[in-house]
Amino acid sequence: MNTQIFLKFSGYFQAGNPIVMNKTLTSRAALIFTGFFFFIFSSFAQYSVEGQIVAEEPNNPLVYANVALHLAGDSSLVKGAITDEDGKFRFDTEAGSYFVKISFLGFETYFSETFILDSNQPHFILPPIQLTTASTTLDEVEIEGQKSTMTLGLDKRIFNVGQDLANTGANASEILSNIPSVTVDPEGNVKLRGNPDVRILIDGKPSGLVNVKGGAGLKQLQGSLIESVEVITNPSARYEAEGSGGIINIVLKKERKDGMNGSFELTLGQPLNIGVAANVNYRYKKINFFVNYGLNYRIQPNIASVYQEINNGDTTLVQIQDRDGTFEGLINNIRGGIDYFFNDKNILTGSYRFQRSDGRRLTDITYEDYLNSINNPISTSLRTQDEKEQEPYTEYALTYKKLFTRENHELNVDLRYLNYWENSDQIYTETVWLPGQTMEMGTVERQKAVNDEYENQYLIQVDYLQPIGEEGKLEAGLRSSFRDMTNDYLVTDEVSPEVWVPNALYDNIFVYNENIHAVYGILGNKGKKISYQVGLRAEMTDVKTTLKETNEVNPRNYSNLFPSAHFSYHLPGNNDLQISYSRRVRRPTYRELSPFITLSDGRNFFSGNPDLNPEFTHALEMGYLKYFEKGSLASSVYYRNASSTIQDIRRIDSTNGFTNRLPENLNGQQAFGVEMAFGYNLYKWWKLDASFNFFRAITDGTNIDATFSSDTYSWFIRQTSRFTLPKQISIQLRANYDAPELTPQGKRKAIYYFDLAIQKDIWKRKGRITLNATDVLNSRIYRNTFEGDNYFSDVETQFQRRQINLSLSYRIR
Repeated sequence: MNTQIFLKFSGYFQAGNPIVMNKTLTSRAALIFTGFFFFIFSSFAQYSVEGQIVAEEPNNPLVYANVALHLAGDSSLVKGAITDEDGKFRFDTEAGSYFVKISFLGFETYFSETFILDSNQPHFILPPIQLTTASTTLDEVEIEGQKSTMTLGLDKRIFNVGQDLANTGANASEILSNIPSVTVDPEGNVKLRGNPDVRILIDGKPSGLVNVKGGAGLKQLQGSLIESVEVITNPSARYEAEGSGGIINIVLKKERKDGMNGSFELTLGQPLNIGVAANVNYRYKKINFFVNYGLNYRIQPNIASVYQEINNGDTTLVQIQDRDGTFEGLINNIRGGIDYFFNDKNILTGSYRFQRSDGRRLTDITYEDYLNSINNPISTSLRTQDEKEQEPYTEYALTYKKLFTRENHELNVDLRYLNYWENSDQIYTETVWLPGQTMEMGTVERQKAVNDEYENQYLIQVDYLQPIGEEGKLEAGLRSSFRDMTNDYLVTDEVSPEVWVPNALYDNIFVYNENIHAVYGILGNKGKKISYQVGLRAEMTDVKTTLKETNEVNPRNYSNLFPSAHFSYHLPGNNDLQISYSRRVRRPTYRELSPFITLSDGRNFFSGNPDLNPEFTHALEMGYLKYFEKGSLASSVYYRNASSTIQDIRRIDSTNGFTNRLPENLNGQQAFGVEMAFGYNLYKWWKLDASFNFFRAITDGTNIDATFSSDTYSWFIRQTSRFTLPKQISIQLRANYDAPELTPQGKRKAIYYFDLAIQKDIWKRKGRITLNATDVLNSRIYRNTFEGDNYFSDVETQFQRRQINLSLSYRIR
């Protein structure tokens, strides 16, 4: 489909309103979709075979199992596919004699009996296929092959973390930066297709790790505890409506195999990175015990610089800032639980998770001030930050799964309690000296900041799935979340040696109460060629923020409907098309609402905005999926139209050059894009993965300032090559490029970096040793420029330096 044609969809929506079309767009759209559906309905195949794959115990569908259709005569491959979320697959083909081969890591390979497709039997349905757990040793299983690094689907993509050598020794934030179409900025904020509003889940549920700190909280989760990452760009009504950019679900490791199973990993890296991890389960009859433990100690250096000019008419204030800091952190993660199988249709799981992070942050920032040019110095300042923080996090979960007699008839109930708190004690010392003076002769000011944050969240979720007819289904569910957060913030000034007085501007208690209730329903059906799924989700939001000391209360209450629709068509030659639509919301986060000002940088401040309103988005996407004998291609074109877009706005005080960032609601943003993800086995020894995303974003912030608008084109590309060599050695090379992008107040410059890794299997393939280097050239530097009527700023930051890790892992079975 021509990209320019799709970009004309921008006229179809007006943010937050029903569809509005002009005559030209209407006629062109009619021609496009008429031709599209004519092409669809003229392509029906005459013969087909379908089936479903389930695990031996419990009797659950196996998702993304590899299925191959072979000719019975010479065993040649006809087509390949992967199973869907229900473990089902389907092939449309010509008349002939065939058999099916099914493989999935950890299970015995299955070969079906030969069957014939002819005029007497044009459609053949295989009986339910039950795969049995592999009884061979681990090295025998791995000889057959490994999970693909990337599994493509129309509605989601799954990235198997362990198969990407660059992820060895990394944390969750670093792992996300290796995912196609995902970027992570220096502050840890995650973007999907350039959109910062991404809902991040862990095991399909919200987590205290990201509730307060957003994506930056993922730095506390060790990558060795992660099994896979799921990326859902246009979620259905089954999922929370939160996240206009989509959903990223981090799936933690958990085994249910019989007997004792486990994996262990030891990591040593530079800059200092010491990690130990264990993932173990033991299953005997009806009981399965599982535990994951991770311990990580890291020292992470970071640097930043700012060059800034502020024009005050006759004079120009020139400022140069240099930042040099380190963060030293010790993180403990433990997760354990029990699965109890009453029988093969009733499973009760109880789990507990505890995490504690203890860190110390040391930062030195030098400020140099000049008048008109750097030959005329005014003063020099040195600001130091010494912060100690503690962050314990606990989570209790109880889940129940009921499978009824009929296939795909099930009930799921999930109850959770999350508790998080953070204690942060900071000391700031700033020394200022004039030209001709030494630092020891300068004036000294000191401040202390105490920041205590508490969070409690209760969550209940019920999902019910009812089959209708042969392939139809009805889904329904409800979800209630009760979340209370308190931030006690106090800054004191040193008025004389060791005499501290509270600063009235920074002495308050911020309380955030959030209750969200939702119900949803989905109706779907799957035909021989066409499948559909339509849904509607209703969410009622009650948010209230309170500043206790000043008695400022800001309530927000709103109820909204979030429709979704997914239509897919299976084409001959193992091709699939899908069109999807959803309405999404971005609620202001706790950080974006909290009015407390950060003081870690004495010249650059950030505070939240309690008056923020939610952002609503219409998302439309058309996807195409093609399977080859040696690989697959997933491509899509997408369009997003958002109203009340939330973005940080920078304002600079012309008298002193101080910068203040505040999130505000802009009029809106339209985004168009084309995305492709490609995986192909060029040779038996060379596996190639590549992804490409091109987008255009039009941002309108003229409600804030007439100059706050941008129309930008940008793109990013990532290519990964993995080479399998003799002696069980693998080498992985990755190249990344993120093109420049305009913003309403400036420009983000291009970023490029390279990763390299080598791995060798040892101990009869039960162990592995991996050496990797991320950002080999140390070039992953974020460069931004900001411009206003009277100022110019050039900013460079590097919070993630080149990292070299050596890791040793071992599996037991």
